[in-house]
Amino acid sequence: MPTYPDLGRVASLQLLIEQFLSERLNGKLEKLAPDDPKRTELQAQFIPAIWLDDAARRVVQIQAVTHSLKPIHPDAKGSSLYREPATLHPSAAVGTHSLGKAFAADVVGNAAALDVYKFLKLSHDGHSLLELAVQGDADLTAALTDNTVLAQQWMAAFASLAEARGTASSHTNAKQLYWLVGNGAHDDGAFHLLAPLYPTSLVHRVYQQIQDDRFSEDVKAARAARKAGNYHSRPVREYPQLAIQKLGGTKPQNISQLNSERRGDNCLLASIPPIWKSEDVRPLLRVSSLFKVYGRRRAVAQQARALRLFLQGDPPRNKPTRRQVQEWVQSLIDELVLFQAELFTLAPGWSQADECRLSAGQRAWLDPLGQALGAMDQDDGADTVAADFARWVNAQLRDPLPVGDREFLEWRKLAAEQLAAHEREAA
Repeated sequence: MPTYPDLGRVASLQLLIEQFLSERLNGKLEKLAPDDPKRTELQAQFIPAIWLDDAARRVVQIQAVTHSLKPIHPDAKGSSLYREPATLHPSAAVGTHSLGKAFAADVVGNAAALDVYKFLKLSHDGHSLLELAVQGDADLTAALTDNTVLAQQWMAAFASLAEARGTASSHTNAKQLYWLVGNGAHDDGAFHLLAPLYPTSLVHRVYQQIQDDRFSEDVKAARAARKAGNYHSRPVREYPQLAIQKLGGTKPQNISQLNSERRGDNCLLASIPPIWKSEDVRPLLRVSSLFKVYGRRRAVAQQARALRLFLQGDPPRNKPTRRQVQEWVQSLIDELVLFQAELFTLAPGWSQADECRLSAGQRAWLDPLGQALGAMDQDDGADTVAADFARWVNAQLRDPLPVGDREFLEWRKLAAEQLAAHEREAA
């Protein structure tokens, strides 16, 4: 059965189109004198049938994109791409795929034709006219003109805005890099040539978030509450050493539509190493075990508590549970290696002080260069520390968990393997 247009929806779409054209016409007429002969010419241009026909011809001069080339280099002539975020490969890293369905498409091409994109951005019942054109919406087709053949041509032209222009290509002014995908770096065929593009939709979302975090009324109220020592539900986010790069100079519209909306501002987050702040490293004196100091480290205490709470919850005895427990224990071993590395910064021989009460194995592992000839070596010391570590983990879990020899052997095995791997890597 044929599908008939919804006359009420058709009328609503026609009203939306007429309002858009009327606003644009009035904006231009306001700049002219009442007796200016150009007024009649302009009024003729904005008759719906005439303007829509002209827009359908001009739409080929622009392209909807999510990844553009011009911000890379303004004279680059290669391809830009339109990829809806939901169709991209998911990743744990933040990227265009993170935007989901709520994203702003950009437009590149002839800035004089950007009014066509503004028209296609018009929203009706939560859908843009571009979306409706891509879907071949029957009501929009009927709203454009009574001439069915002409309406279909216009719909196809408008829908083409989201299609790539020509074949994909790069340019000498574009950035390119070779990415190793094979095993032999000496084999030219083991590389892919990549041409990075500017993620314009993602950049725009980041810009909007930063602007909201810096200048919105909510955040102003939150800052005032923080200054007064009061609670506010809105978090205050800071962007230290934020840099602003200008794209497009005095004509940001020549880069893209979204770049024009940002007045050419491209926010660059500070990408510098943090300033390391830590307490002075001190030798372990007047303590009988390194684990009395190690266990007080914030990261260690947090991870040990998380492991204890997880096991207290009586998780199922399956492979995912074992993997989770192993990951926590390995994190604790990583902290132990970091603890050793910090003590390595001390002058060798500190463990020979009279106040040092550590066992011979712990002294050999923490201060190997300070041991007397013939004393226990670092490898034997690592075995001692692995066993001490296993006893320490059991001590963290024993109240209220029933841990014993079986768990001790598992923790010791993990620690011995990880400490040995670290020693091999260091060597």
